[in-house]
Amino acid sequence: MKEREIMLKSMTGFGRCERADAERKVVVEMKAVNHRYLDINIKIPKKLSFYEAGIRSILKKYISRGKVDVFISYEEHQENSVCVKYNEAIAKEYHDNLKKMADTFGIKDDITASILSSYPEVFTLEEEQSDEQEIWHLIEEAVTGACAQMVESRSQEGENLKKDLSDKLKGMLKVVYTIEGYAPQILIEYREKLRGKVEELLGDTMIDESILATEVTVYADKICVDEETVRLKSHIENMLLCLNQGEEVGRRLDFIAQEMNREANTILSKANNIDITNMAIDLKTEIEKIREQIQNIE
Repeated sequence: MKEREIMLKSMTGFGRCERADAERKVVVEMKAVNHRYLDINIKIPKKLSFYEAGIRSILKKYISRGKVDVFISYEEHQENSVCVKYNEAIAKEYHDNLKKMADTFGIKDDITASILSSYPEVFTLEEEQSDEQEIWHLIEEAVTGACAQMVESRSQEGENLKKDLSDKLKGMLKVVYTIEGYAPQILIEYREKLRGKVEELLGDTMIDESILATEVTVYADKICVDEETVRLKSHIENMLLCLNQGEEVGRRLDFIAQEMNREANTILSKANNIDITNMAIDLKTEIEKIREQIQNIE
């Protein structure tokens, strides 16, 4: 049995479905945008309000996050959906009382069916009761069809987001490796710069290599971003993994992006090199773009 493909979904989407039988037609349209939680707003004819709870249950099977607006229209093909109802009990009461009046006053009893039918409530017009099961069957099919279409549109946009995010993350990974490669060179440059200043101050006096090494070590500790780059690489790889897992990962991705931003800020604060500073700024810029994209992932 083929496993269901797991796809990343955007929170933006649209779906429409129409279902009809010989007597009625139901049209369902829905649109969704990003939202922190699931917010469903259903506009439905009053006649169908009885089915709203069932409609919400269907929607929750397909959508977990987003602001979803659902519009449902309903038409009946029959022009006349009313019927005449004969109230025999009321007619009998009128008949019995009319006979009683005739006997009491000694008058002619000329009661006819036509006369009885003219009295209030003997005949009433009532709206024909629709088959609730048939109506629900149409609504269920229309809502399900619209949901499936929305999921398809969300999945397509989700795949576009996934590709864009993956490209950005891989680019960031290259920048992080470049930053790691700069560290040894920065220390060499600092050591030579420090040696030059000492020689300038002391002239031909012998330089104490142990003191020089201590100074370089202290400096290295101040500018060391090894821990930050290791954690940042881990966050990037974790986010790439989450993107491939698909489905409801939006909140997790947002949390990872916050952690990535924290590490990039620390690298920037420690940077004592113009190249690393520029690369850290580039990282922060890309992370901000990623966070904006993530806000639209379910």
